[in-house]
Amino acid sequence: MTTSKQDLREYLQEHLLVGDGAMATQLHALGAPVGVSFEELCLSNPRVVHEVHASYYQAGARLLETNTFSANRDALSRYGLEHKVARINRLAVAIAREAAKDDAYVAGSIGSILAGRVKKKVLDEYRDQYEEQAIALLHAGVDALILETFLDLEELLLAIEVIRPLTDVPVIAQLATLEVGRTRDGYSLTDAFPQLKQAGADVIGLNCRLGPAEILRSFESTIFPDDSLLSAFPNAGRLGMTDGEYAFKSSPDYFAESALRLRDQGVRLIGGCCGTTPAHVKAIADALAGQKPQARVNPTIALAERPHITVQSIHEREKPSIVERVKTATTIIVEFDPPRDLDAEQFLDGCCELHKAGADAITLADNSLATVRMSNMALGALMKTRHGIDPLLHIACRDRNLIGQQSHLMGLHALGIDQILVITGDPSRFGDLPGASSVFDVTSFDLIRMVKQLNEGVSFSGRPLKQKAQFIVGAAFNPNVRNMAAAVARLEKKVEAGADYIMTQPVYDVESIRLVHEATKHIGIPVFIGIMPLTSSRNAEFLHNEVPGIKLSAEALERMKKVQGPAARQEGIAIAKELLDTAVRYFNGIYLITPFNYYDMAADLIAYVRQQSALVKTAQP
Repeated sequence: MTTSKQDLREYLQEHLLVGDGAMATQLHALGAPVGVSFEELCLSNPRVVHEVHASYYQAGARLLETNTFSANRDALSRYGLEHKVARINRLAVAIAREAAKDDAYVAGSIGSILAGRVKKKVLDEYRDQYEEQAIALLHAGVDALILETFLDLEELLLAIEVIRPLTDVPVIAQLATLEVGRTRDGYSLTDAFPQLKQAGADVIGLNCRLGPAEILRSFESTIFPDDSLLSAFPNAGRLGMTDGEYAFKSSPDYFAESALRLRDQGVRLIGGCCGTTPAHVKAIADALAGQKPQARVNPTIALAERPHITVQSIHEREKPSIVERVKTATTIIVEFDPPRDLDAEQFLDGCCELHKAGADAITLADNSLATVRMSNMALGALMKTRHGIDPLLHIACRDRNLIGQQSHLMGLHALGIDQILVITGDPSRFGDLPGASSVFDVTSFDLIRMVKQLNEGVSFSGRPLKQKAQFIVGAAFNPNVRNMAAAVARLEKKVEAGADYIMTQPVYDVESIRLVHEATKHIGIPVFIGIMPLTSSRNAEFLHNEVPGIKLSAEALERMKKVQGPAARQEGIAIAKELLDTAVRYFNGIYLITPFNYYDMAADLIAYVRQQSALVKTAQP
């Protein structure tokens, strides 16, 4: 693909353009340690920066971004480099220009100064910094400026306001959202993009934070101004820990498929952000080779809200714990996520429906994926006191230090909530408040031990307590790993720490169910096998390619590709039922995960589990 170095705006009118991928990911892979200024490498090790640019050029990128994302005075001051802003930016352009040869654009990268932190300063203080960096990049001769990874529309508008009067070179303005369709400062993308275009942005789009599936959903649900030139630089899925290492999940092949889908949405400049490599960029370039840009077609119909269900009173009833019950009977735990808003009633309605359907316990995540949701402690108390529903609360190591953890557990004890699941928790920087701190005073192993210590009447500090707690403590197990033996060894440590039961990540093939049974049958405590129905082909691809800890079978992916709309949800239920046919033969414990709060799907599966488990027991001699 050649550009013939037209003005970028003119080129994008008639052509697709492949951008590069992550700079920091590649610099780290080439030996740059975490915690240094990657931008300073333009001074101390220009060769390695050139090597990254050249690798993306060779992969097919024809827009290279300078290594200047955080080359502003605020960021460089953390390394004592605030006096080298101009020099670093100028050298970065020269390095990229050499790698770009004669047929690739060089875009000067300018990142957010807030950079995910909570807004404490007056944004006007950033004006001089944007001007200083932009002037250095412009004097060095960039073909365009790319303003990227701005979580707040207001900051991005300020940057454009400062930069646009300085130059007529194309300005690419990219927001980064923490959730599909809305900026951190509360603007819908439909409201935000017209403001960016009116302010003087020539190309508008999204980058970072989200992977291909959620970036695509954002484009599908946003109304863009007419004749907009669009860009997309998604992350390589979500960052998570697999086999003991943090890694992004999305494969190059998946990126190739996603590039074609983004092109169908009218996107013309497509590259990658965090976690992407030259292999991802080559996949994009290969997929788009010979393709023509598509005209943008905005959505016309908004998704309807799901109907509100009226609460029906359910009388409180006594029943044994899940660990006592699962020893003799099929026992069903259903996960139902707390709301991300202030209205608890619809959530409680769903809990009532699941309870009536036969759930033995409803489990509530603790701000899963580091995304803020209503307190599961408060909701668990409402479930128990209003409706007699047994809550099972997740407790993450991430959000509370040891003082807060013991206080939280003491509060649960006072409320009579004694069924919990201890998990590590996803890092805060990948959630919807990336400026928040991740605490991690203890590991999940440590916290399990300390909870059991409360059961002995001893506080975390070793002080004797007047009462003993009665917590039933669960632990999580991810069977979707390359090294099952290592995963089981980790699980055995949790059992040794005092775990009373295990809940697994969802599995999507019969062989995995049998494998989990064989791998865990020696551990001596109940295992609840995870099953989560799929809702669409897009949902299946997202889970498989972007969510850590989940791996779908090729058969499940292929089946979901063949159906759309309501039929897709029915197919997802059918697949789940086929898995449950096997699961009830091997496990008394079933863990159903409700997708997108579609509790009707979970209720259907609860009834099916009851039916199939009864058939299995009848058939037994």
